[in-house]
Amino acid sequence: MVRLFDRNMFIMLIAIMVGIVIITYFIADIQRRTQIETLTIEHETQLFDIAEKSQNFTRHFRQGSIKMDQAREEREGGNSHFDVAFLWYTTGVQQDNQSYITFCMANCTDALVVYPSAYTHFEESTPYFMKALDFTENEDYIKMIRNYVNLSKAGMNSTQLRLKATRYLLYIAQNLSLGNTENISELFAVFNETQTLVEQADAVYDEAKGQVDTATLFDPIREPH
Repeated sequence: MVRLFDRNMFIMLIAIMVGIVIITYFIADIQRRTQIETLTIEHETQLFDIAEKSQNFTRHFRQGSIKMDQAREEREGGNSHFDVAFLWYTTGVQQDNQSYITFCMANCTDALVVYPSAYTHFEESTPYFMKALDFTENEDYIKMIRNYVNLSKAGMNSTQLRLKATRYLLYIAQNLSLGNTENISELFAVFNETQTLVEQADAVYDEAKGQVDTATLFDPIREPH
Protein backbone atom coordinates (compact mmCIF):
# COMPACT_ATOMS: atom_id res chain seq x y z
CA MET A 1 0.00 0.00 0.00
CA VAL A 2 2.83 2.40 0.80
CA ARG A 3 4.47 1.82 -2.56
CA LEU A 4 1.14 2.30 -4.39
CA PHE A 5 0.50 5.46 -2.42
CA ASP A 6 3.96 6.77 -3.18
CA ARG A 7 3.56 6.01 -6.87
CA ASN A 8 0.16 7.70 -7.06
CA MET A 9 1.49 10.71 -5.24
CA PHE A 10 4.40 10.86 -7.62
CA ILE A 11 2.11 10.67 -10.64
CA MET A 12 -0.12 13.39 -9.22
CA LEU A 13 2.90 15.50 -8.46
CA ILE A 14 4.13 15.10 -12.03
CA ALA A 15 0.68 15.96 -13.35
CA ILE A 16 0.50 19.03 -11.17
CA MET A 17 3.93 20.16 -12.31
CA VAL A 18 3.03 19.64 -15.94
CA GLY A 19 -0.17 21.57 -15.40
CA ILE A 20 1.73 24.39 -13.75
CA VAL A 21 4.20 24.48 -16.63
CA ILE A 22 1.38 24.56 -19.19
CA ILE A 23 -0.51 27.28 -17.32
CA THR A 24 2.70 29.28 -16.90
CA TYR A 25 3.38 28.95 -20.61
CA PHE A 26 -0.09 30.17 -21.54
CA ILE A 27 0.16 33.09 -19.11
CA ALA A 28 3.58 34.06 -20.51
CA ASP A 29 2.25 33.71 -24.06
CA ILE A 30 -0.71 35.96 -23.27
CA GLN A 31 1.63 38.52 -21.69
CA ARG A 32 3.92 38.43 -24.71
CA ARG A 33 0.99 38.86 -27.06
CA THR A 34 -0.27 41.76 -24.95
CA GLN A 35 3.18 43.37 -25.00
CA ILE A 36 3.44 42.92 -28.77
CA GLU A 37 0.00 44.43 -29.29
CA THR A 38 0.89 47.33 -26.99
CA LEU A 39 4.17 47.95 -28.81
CA THR A 40 2.42 47.69 -32.16
CA ILE A 41 -0.19 50.24 -31.12
CA GLU A 42 2.50 52.56 -29.75
CA HIS A 43 4.55 52.18 -32.92
CA GLU A 44 1.55 52.83 -35.15
CA THR A 45 0.65 55.85 -33.02
CA GLN A 46 4.18 57.20 -33.33
CA LEU A 47 4.14 56.68 -37.09
CA PHE A 48 0.77 58.42 -37.30
CA ASP A 49 2.03 61.34 -35.21
CA ILE A 50 5.14 61.67 -37.37
CA ALA A 51 3.09 61.54 -40.56
CA GLU A 52 0.59 64.07 -39.19
CA LYS A 53 3.38 66.44 -38.09
CA SER A 54 5.03 66.09 -41.48
CA GLN A 55 1.78 66.87 -43.29
CA ASN A 56 1.05 69.87 -41.06
CA PHE A 57 4.59 71.17 -41.45
CA THR A 58 4.48 70.79 -45.23
CA ARG A 59 1.01 72.35 -45.49
CA HIS A 60 1.86 75.45 -43.46
CA PHE A 61 5.23 75.87 -45.11
CA ARG A 62 3.68 75.60 -48.55
CA GLN A 63 0.93 78.11 -47.73
CA GLY A 64 3.52 80.53 -46.40
CA SER A 65 5.67 80.00 -49.49
CA ILE A 66 2.75 80.73 -51.81
CA LYS A 67 2.10 84.03 -50.04
CA MET A 68 5.82 84.79 -50.07
CA ASP A 69 6.16 84.10 -53.79
CA GLN A 70 3.20 86.37 -54.52
CA ALA A 71 4.71 89.12 -52.40
CA ARG A 72 8.12 88.86 -54.04
CA GLU A 73 6.64 88.92 -57.52
CA GLU A 74 4.42 91.90 -56.72
CA ARG A 75 7.29 93.75 -55.10
CA GLU A 76 9.40 93.32 -58.23
CA GLY A 77 6.48 94.52 -60.31
CA GLY A 78 6.14 97.58 -58.12
CA ASN A 79 9.88 98.22 -58.41
CA SER A 80 9.62 98.12 -62.21
CA HIS A 81 6.78 100.65 -62.21
CA PHE A 82 8.73 102.91 -59.86
CA ASP A 83 11.95 102.73 -61.88
CA VAL A 84 10.08 103.55 -65.09
CA ALA A 85 8.24 106.38 -63.33
CA PHE A 86 11.48 107.91 -62.09
CA LEU A 87 13.01 107.58 -65.56
CA TRP A 88 10.01 109.35 -67.12
CA TYR A 89 10.24 112.08 -64.47
CA THR A 90 13.97 112.66 -65.02
CA THR A 91 13.58 112.69 -68.79
CA GLY A 92 10.53 114.93 -68.58
CA VAL A 93 12.36 117.50 -66.46
CA GLN A 94 15.44 117.43 -68.70
CA GLN A 95 13.42 117.84 -71.87
CA ASP A 96 10.65 119.95 -70.33
CA ASN A 97 8.13 117.45 -71.68
CA GLN A 98 4.79 117.38 -69.90
CA SER A 99 3.79 114.09 -71.53
CA TYR A 100 6.70 112.35 -69.81
CA ILE A 101 5.56 113.74 -66.48
CA THR A 102 2.12 112.27 -67.19
CA PHE A 103 3.72 108.90 -67.91
CA CYS A 104 5.57 109.22 -64.61
CA MET A 105 2.33 109.75 -62.71
CA ALA A 106 0.69 106.78 -64.46
CA ASN A 107 3.51 104.45 -63.45
CA CYS A 108 3.51 105.80 -59.90
CA THR A 109 -0.21 105.03 -59.73
CA ASP A 110 0.44 101.48 -60.91
CA ALA A 111 3.16 101.03 -58.30
CA LEU A 112 0.86 102.34 -55.58
CA VAL A 113 -1.58 99.55 -56.45
CA VAL A 114 1.01 96.77 -56.45
CA TYR A 115 3.08 97.67 -53.38
CA PRO A 116 0.21 97.43 -50.83
CA SER A 117 -0.67 93.99 -52.16
CA ALA A 118 2.95 92.90 -51.84
CA TYR A 119 3.10 94.21 -48.29
CA THR A 120 -0.09 92.32 -47.39
CA HIS A 121 1.19 89.05 -48.81
CA PHE A 122 4.51 89.40 -46.99
CA GLU A 123 2.57 89.99 -43.79
CA GLU A 124 0.21 87.06 -44.41
CA SER A 125 3.07 84.63 -45.02
CA THR A 126 4.61 85.06 -41.56
CA PRO A 127 1.89 83.29 -39.48
CA TYR A 128 2.09 80.23 -41.73
CA PHE A 129 5.85 79.98 -41.29
CA MET A 130 5.56 80.49 -37.54
CA LYS A 131 2.90 77.77 -37.35
CA ALA A 132 5.16 75.38 -39.25
CA LEU A 133 7.66 75.66 -36.39
CA ASP A 134 5.14 73.87 -34.15
CA PHE A 135 5.53 70.71 -36.23
CA THR A 136 9.29 70.19 -36.31
CA GLU A 137 12.19 69.89 -33.93
CA ASN A 138 14.81 69.67 -36.66
CA GLU A 139 17.29 72.51 -36.15
CA ASP A 140 17.96 72.83 -39.88
CA TYR A 141 14.27 73.30 -40.62
CA ILE A 142 13.86 75.71 -37.73
CA LYS A 143 16.76 77.80 -39.05
CA MET A 144 15.33 77.76 -42.57
CA ILE A 145 11.87 78.79 -41.40
CA ARG A 146 13.37 81.66 -39.44
CA ASN A 147 15.14 82.78 -42.61
CA TYR A 148 11.77 82.89 -44.34
CA VAL A 149 10.32 84.91 -41.47
CA ASN A 150 13.26 87.33 -41.68
CA LEU A 151 12.69 87.70 -45.42
CA SER A 152 9.00 88.38 -44.81
CA LYS A 153 9.76 91.12 -42.30
CA ALA A 154 12.47 92.61 -44.51
CA GLY A 155 10.07 92.54 -47.45
CA MET A 156 7.42 94.36 -45.46
CA ASN A 157 9.86 97.08 -44.43
CA SER A 158 11.34 97.52 -47.90
CA THR A 159 7.93 97.55 -49.56
CA GLN A 160 6.52 100.09 -47.12
CA LEU A 161 9.43 102.47 -47.70
CA ARG A 162 9.20 102.05 -51.45
CA LEU A 163 5.50 102.85 -51.18
CA LYS A 164 6.35 106.12 -49.41
CA ALA A 165 8.99 107.01 -51.98
CA THR A 166 6.50 106.39 -54.78
CA ARG A 167 3.95 108.66 -53.14
CA TYR A 168 6.51 111.46 -52.81
CA LEU A 169 7.52 111.06 -56.47
CA LEU A 170 3.85 111.20 -57.46
CA TYR A 171 3.34 114.37 -55.39
CA ILE A 172 6.37 115.93 -57.08
CA ALA A 173 5.13 115.02 -60.56
CA GLN A 174 1.62 116.27 -59.79
CA ASN A 175 2.91 119.60 -58.51
CA LEU A 176 5.17 119.95 -61.52
CA SER A 177 2.31 119.17 -63.91
CA LEU A 178 0.20 121.87 -62.25
CA GLY A 179 3.03 124.38 -62.31
CA ASN A 180 3.32 124.43 -58.51
CA THR A 181 7.08 124.54 -58.11
CA GLU A 182 7.17 126.01 -54.61
CA ASN A 183 6.90 122.67 -52.78
CA ILE A 184 9.00 120.60 -55.17
CA SER A 185 12.32 121.28 -53.46
CA GLU A 186 10.92 120.32 -50.06
CA LEU A 187 9.23 117.22 -51.46
CA PHE A 188 12.41 116.21 -53.26
CA ALA A 189 14.39 116.50 -50.02
CA VAL A 190 11.97 114.15 -48.27
CA PHE A 191 12.00 111.89 -51.34
CA ASN A 192 15.79 111.64 -51.25
CA GLU A 193 15.77 110.89 -47.52
CA THR A 194 13.24 108.13 -48.12
CA GLN A 195 15.33 106.76 -50.98
CA THR A 196 18.30 106.46 -48.63
CA LEU A 197 16.15 104.41 -46.25
CA VAL A 198 14.93 102.35 -49.20
CA GLU A 199 18.51 101.48 -50.17
CA GLN A 200 19.27 100.37 -46.61
CA ALA A 201 16.08 98.31 -46.39
CA ASP A 202 16.74 96.76 -49.81
CA ALA A 203 20.21 95.68 -48.65
CA VAL A 204 18.66 93.87 -45.68
CA TYR A 205 16.02 92.35 -47.97
CA ASP A 206 18.61 91.15 -50.49
CA GLU A 207 20.66 89.52 -47.73
CA ALA A 208 17.60 87.73 -46.34
CA LYS A 209 16.58 86.74 -49.87
CA GLY A 210 20.03 85.28 -50.47
CA GLN A 211 19.80 83.16 -47.31
CA VAL A 212 16.47 81.74 -48.46
CA ASP A 213 17.36 81.21 -52.12
CA THR A 214 20.69 79.51 -51.41
CA ALA A 215 19.38 77.21 -48.67
CA THR A 216 19.50 73.46 -49.21
CA LEU A 217 16.33 71.60 -50.06
CA PHE A 218 14.21 70.00 -47.35
CA ASP A 219 14.84 66.44 -46.29
CA PRO A 220 11.58 64.50 -46.83
CA ILE A 221 12.03 63.00 -43.35
CA ARG A 222 10.98 65.73 -40.91
CA GLU A 223 12.20 64.06 -37.74
CA PRO A 224 15.88 64.05 -36.69
CA HIS A 225 17.74 61.00 -38.00
